[in-house]
Amino acid sequence: MEILPIAVKFVSWDVSPLDTLKNSRAYMLREKLNGNGKMDRTEKNWLAENIKNNSYFRTAIPLMGYRFDFADVLRKYLVNQYGQWSEYYAPDKTSLRNALYGTINKIIEIK
Repeated sequence: MEILPIAVKFVSWDVSPLDTLKNSRAYMLREKLNGNGKMDRTEKNWLAENIKNNSYFRTAIPLMGYRFDFADVLRKYLVNQYGQWSEYYAPDKTSLRNALYGTINKIIEIK
């Protein structure tokens, strides 16, 4: 498994050093995954919710000008809900179901 950098600056203005975010959930999760740690259910649900709710990136979480990329642990899913298909990224189907509201007709993993 490829080790990704903890985070990459994605804004053009000055931001505080990355070390100031060491206590953030995104930083600690990326550090855990880089150390070959496994995510528990709470972390998977948190990651799916935050990936779904951010409008900047499809596979990363923005925080204070930094991009925390989780592409190595996310899978792509097509979800049929209310008669339309939408694309989502999540660690697994269970965390995606927990992040979505309403009736889900079908979830298909795209490889």
